[in-house]
Amino acid sequence: MKPTSLAMAFLLGLLVAAGLFLLRPVPEPVAPRVITPRGELAPQEETVIALFEAARGSVVSITTEERVLDPWTRRAVDVPRGTGSGFVWDAQGHVVTNAHVVRGASGARVRLADGRQVAASLVGAAPRHDLAVLRIDTRADPPAPLPVGDSEGLRVGQSVLAIGNPFGLDWTLTTGIVSALDREIPSESGTIQGLIQTDAAINPGNSGGPLIDSAGRLIGVNTAIFSPSGSSAGIGFAVPVDVVNRVVPQLIRTGRYRPPVLGVVHDERITDLARRRGIEGVLVLGVEPGSPAAQAGLRAARQDASGGLVPMDTIRAVDGRRVASSADLRDALEEHAPGDEVTLTVRRDGDDVEIDVVLGAPQP
Repeated sequence: MKPTSLAMAFLLGLLVAAGLFLLRPVPEPVAPRVITPRGELAPQEETVIALFEAARGSVVSITTEERVLDPWTRRAVDVPRGTGSGFVWDAQGHVVTNAHVVRGASGARVRLADGRQVAASLVGAAPRHDLAVLRIDTRADPPAPLPVGDSEGLRVGQSVLAIGNPFGLDWTLTTGIVSALDREIPSESGTIQGLIQTDAAINPGNSGGPLIDSAGRLIGVNTAIFSPSGSSAGIGFAVPVDVVNRVVPQLIRTGRYRPPVLGVVHDERITDLARRRGIEGVLVLGVEPGSPAAQAGLRAARQDASGGLVPMDTIRAVDGRRVASSADLRDALEEHAPGDEVTLTVRRDGDDVEIDVVLGAPQP
């Protein structure tokens, strides 16, 4: 076939195809799928929704600032430093968060659930428990404080909810259970003990937010995660509310937290040396005059004629809780408040004796 004939045949084929296409009927519009009725939410879903809606207004977002020196103008300016979470503690505008959220900050701003942004001032911090208290001016329409529960009766497996602002995504709810109790983790200020472990997702920005139970009560303050990647791996930790309820009122009152007073002098280095000699417990090196320990008759170690140390009383337990170091003794005492009576198990003259002591209040 000649080239001209081939071109004519090709053109004819295109015209036929175009004609067939133009003659093809236009399809009718495709209608959306029919929506299947949802029905009622499950009772468990309704409960979680109600808990979140009730608690959301008490949770705040915290943005901290850091003062830096402008190298060109030589002026000090405040720049954003970090974010965290917190919650309203009382009607006086006190907000509880983590100490590490505000550590090193020159200032902080708090954003409420209704969109208001207010400046916050630091009232006090207890780094050993990773707790801090801020104060905001909420005289006009103050947010409601969260109901406070207790952590002593917590059980592994019960439901919990965490509310916070992870990665800047404000007012986020995650749910889970109490995974374990009485955990401890290292921190910049030492070891934080007695923590609640939960699998409710906790990420950077959740720090300082509340952990609540299925009754909507505060049971902990979210403080840290355990994750090689820095994101939630199902292992989060919260400071128990019993600790919060003991530390926060003192921070509000005095700006710092000091545990109840026993009135004994002890030193971890001496205790460690005594342990190597087979003496278990915290060696009492001194008894402060007029202290609860003095009133209970505790006896301090003395020196013999050659200058050697002669142990007298060694504290081995507080209310049955074994103490093997100075840190153990501090932690055991911090579970109590001034005025509480505790029973010390004391090694004296080769025997264990029990001595009741009423703990004193720290000096202002």
